Amino acid sequence: MMPSQNESPSILIIGASRGLGHAMAEGFLKLGWRVTGTVRGSGHTPLHDLAGASNGKLVVERIDITRVEDIAALRDRLEGNRFDVLFVNAGTTNENPGETIAEVSTDEFVQVMVTNALSPMRVVEGLEGLVTSDGLIGVMSSGQGSIANNERGGREVYRGSKAALNQYMRSYAARQAGSKRALLLLAPGWIRTDLGGDEAPYTVEESIPLILDVIQRKRSRPGLEYLDRDGKTVPW
Repeated sequence: MMPSQNESPSILIIGASRGLGHAMAEGFLKLGWRVTGTVRGSGHTPLHDLAGASNGKLVVERIDITRVEDIAALRDRLEGNRFDVLFVNAGTTNENPGETIAEVSTDEFVQVMVTNALSPMRVVEGLEGLVTSDGLIGVMSSGQGSIANNERGGREVYRGSKAALNQYMRSYAARQAGSKRALLLLAPGWIRTDLGGDEAPYTVEESIPLILDVIQRKRSRPGLEYLDRDGKTVPW
């Protein structure tokens, strides 16, 4: 349904079953937003528990972003809804992050690239019609996607997938020239999640307020920006 002028802002978070995505859903709920969050599988997740306690403010949907039919099905299910923000959080890394690009298996390389670069852009392209004309479309990138800042190497497969994602978003933005929409590549920092690992210096709890603030402030600025958790520009 189309929201009225008096309704709270709304966000569609792709990949919210755990980690940063789940924490973002919880954070936006606390700010009074209406949230639709997606999970990949059919099982019960903490997001379902959060939805049960949300008084209808949180809706759980299902999508595997690597399946084009899932993207189309979600678009059809949400037809008629309009979101102020679409944020694609889903992502992965290779099993051995320390291996070089020459060492990774072809199958695992393809899996990471499809999940981190191709699929998020398919989601953006497939669901853009659900976003208000002056809304925000954001994707979870990484500081490791910065080519200019890569002076230490490491995590080559993951770095490459995020650099590719950044490039594809720049191409998308070029095709959207003149649009009132804000476009965001967010580099949240190294955070202690299942993906980030136990050695990460930042906790989810301290990171989420910064991430939510960056998203909310970016809404008023059309065009693409590549920003870190403090809202500072990350070199391409």
